[in-house]
Parts: sequence; C-alpha cells; structure tokens
Amino acid sequence: MGKFDKRMLAIAIAVGLFISLGLHPQTAFAWGDNSEDGKGRPSYTVEEINDGAIGATPQSDGEDYKNSPNYPGQIIFNTISDGVIGDEKNFVGTRECTVLSDGRADGATKDTKWNGNDIDVEDGKTYVIRLYVHNSSPNGEDAVAEDTRVSFSIPNEYDMENKRIQVNGIIYSSNASPSTYWDYVNFNSDTPFRLEYIYGSALLNNNKTQDEAAAGGYLDNAGWKLSDDIVKAASVDGVLIGSDSLDGRVPGGFQFASYITIMVKAVFSPEFTVAAQARMADNDDKTWLDSVDAKIGDKVEFRIGYENTSSKSQNGVAIKDILPSNLRYVTGSSVIKNSNHPKGAKIVQDSIVTNGIRIGDYGKAANAYTYFTAEVVDEDLDQGLNILTNWAQAGVGDVTIQDSVEIRVQNDGKYHMVLTVYGVLITICLLMIAMTIWKIIKRNNLERARR
Repeated sequence: MGKFDKRMLAIAIAVGLFISLGLHPQTAFAWGDNSEDGKGRPSYTVEEINDGAIGATPQSDGEDYKNSPNYPGQIIFNTISDGVIGDEKNFVGTRECTVLSDGRADGATKDTKWNGNDIDVEDGKTYVIRLYVHNSSPNGEDAVAEDTRVSFSIPNEYDMENKRIQVNGIIYSSNASPSTYWDYVNFNSDTPFRLEYIYGSALLNNNKTQDEAAAGGYLDNAGWKLSDDIVKAASVDGVLIGSDSLDGRVPGGFQFASYITIMVKAVFSPEFTVAAQARMADNDDKTWLDSVDAKIGDKVEFRIGYENTSSKSQNGVAIKDILPSNLRYVTGSSVIKNSNHPKGAKIVQDSIVTNGIRIGDYGKAANAYTYFTAEVVDEDLDQGLNILTNWAQAGVGDVTIQDSVEIRVQNDGKYHMVLTVYGVLITICLLMIAMTIWKIIKRNNLERARR
C-alpha cells in the first residue's frame, strides 16, 4: 500500500470511527484526533508553548535553543487553550450570514462571534462555516507542516433521532503528530431539512491574503478560492492549503494561521427532488452512474432528473448545470423527456450551462429528465487523476436544490509525450547505427573489390 493509500485509509478510519461509534461528547470535548494513545492531544497555554512544551524556544533554552534536542520540536495543530479563537480544539464554528455581491459572506472575519457547537437553523437562511488552522509550534519556518489539507463532511441526511445535521471539519498533515484532527458543529431544527453547499464559496484567508488585499493586488473574493472538492465525500483527504500559497506548507506560529470558510443554505423539506448522473456517450453500457471514468476527448452524457414530490402544481421549473473547467458543452445536445415528450425533444436554447432553462409546469408526482453532452478537454488538467465535479440545480420559486456527479479523468499526457520523444530518439539512434553499419559494410566491400 502506497503513502497516499495509507493516508486516505488512516483519515477515513479515524473520522469513520468517530462518527459511527456515536461519539457526541459534551461541549468541552466536541473535538478529536488520531493520537496514538487514543486519548486526544493535550492542551497547552501560550505561556507553556513559550516555555518549551512542544519545542525549544529562547524562553525555555536560552540563546542557544536551536541546538537543543527538543528543537524544532513537535508539529501539532490547534492545541492551544487560550489562542486567538479561544480553545483551538473547538476550531469549527458557524453563524448566519448574508451573501455579498462579490460572493463573500458578510461579517465572516476572525473577530465575528461564532457558534462553536450548536446553531438553530431557519428555512432559506445562509450560514458560513469557519475552520481555523494553526500549526501550534513556536518555531516558524523551522517547523513546517507539510501536505496540509482541510475538508468538510456535510451529511446528506437529516438525523431524525437527534434532530440535526452535524458538519465535521477535518485537518490533515503528513508530518504532524497527530496527523488528523476533527471538530464539528451541529445545525439543529425540529423540522427536517438539508444543508445545500453553495458552489464556489470555499475561501482561505490569512495574513498573506490580507497583505495582498491591502496592496491592491489581484485577489479573488478577498481570499484564495479553494476547490469545491473540499466538501466531497469521495475526497476524504480534502484540498491543499498553505500560508504563502496553496502548497500544503504551514509554518509554526500565529502569523501563519488560516481561516477557511464555506457557505451552506438550509432548505426545509423541499417539495421536489433533483438527481444528477452521467454515462459515456459512446459506450454500449447505458447505465446511469454517480461517477464515471473518462479520457481526454471522450464525450460524456449527463442526465438531470426532477420530480414534484408535493401535492400541488409547480410552475416554471428551472434547470441549470454548472460545468467545471475541462468539460465543454456540446452545442445543440440538450434534450428533455417528460409526459409531453416521452421520446424526447430537442431544447432550442443552449443555455442549460449558462443561465439555465425553464422546463415547464408539473403537477403532483410529475417528473422530467433533461439531457446534454459534454466533451472532456484539457484546459488545465493536472498530471494524474483529476476529479471533475459537475453540479446540477433545480429551482421552483425561491427554492433551489442541487446534486453532483463526478467525472474522473486520468491525464497521462506528459508521460505519453515523454515516451513519444524517447521513441523518436531511439528510432533516430537506430537509424544512425544502421547507416553507420551500412557505410562500414560498403567500405569493406569496396576495399575487397580493389584487392
């Protein structure tokens, strides 16, 4: 098993055990990590950190502290009890917010009052969830946490027994001890509801982003935009963060801490459903799937299903799809199937992936399927495996709900190019060798003829 597989397994087991065993501690203990003894990391005050609790400092070992056997010391996250946010073990919080015109959450700053354990939700309200990341080592660039990643786990189902949805925030670092940390916040309501992640809302803010904003430089939404993979159940190890760039490197100290935020919307018992699925367009297997494997140049067919689950008619139903980069809509490919068009009808407008389309009015238990095709292209694919998340949305009145489907693309283009170059070079070398041998043979034959 490789390093990546072991890391994925360790995180999945740690978080899975924490959730599946029903560990719902009291407020003071709403956190966890994968400590070797299973008892959780200790808490330290700032003064204890300065006194060398996890790494030698000038205060603990004098001017020659860097020669101490305890230098740079342990790399550990969110272990300070009197930190900037209070007890750092309670590092996930939430609050109600309004969405600004630039997409940010109003008031989502480090000084905002956050609900660290529970919040009562209301239908249609938007909430920002914050995750605080602090490498507690006092030794800065000499104690860098590597491969640092964060993720959020947002359950699809309402917990009927506890009348809530519990959202977990997870931090991982390959060289930290412990390596995995989690904390949660409960969204509570007596009425069943779901939390809809707001596509494109994941941001990172830290001292570097604030400096960039103050300097008037380009900064997306006053923070670094993070991939929506941050909330995907399949991406247990989350997305890379960092203090100076999104390279996974986080030095020790408060000056390198980061605040990661996402936004969610509470939707109470929506009276309709939406389901997104996909399949390969040119494959004999016509099964609709939640995840498909594709190659660059392949065409993928998408299906967005809508159903009216209420007892009333729903008018002006809207469907929209948000294609990620590296998936290109095939012009003229949109089709709708419903009771009026059981065999399917072409949709004239090619706007399903831009402004969305209206698909008509639907009575009780009526449904519709919207189809379109997209081609896998290489706009900015990473080398290796790329997971492209396609989001489908259905809207009735002021309520919009969404579902996603994954397209997994293995990009080995560089390897193929290298192999091609090597192949050409080898071919040239073989030709040169053959020509040299031919010349030698020809010269020898001429010499024999002269004799």
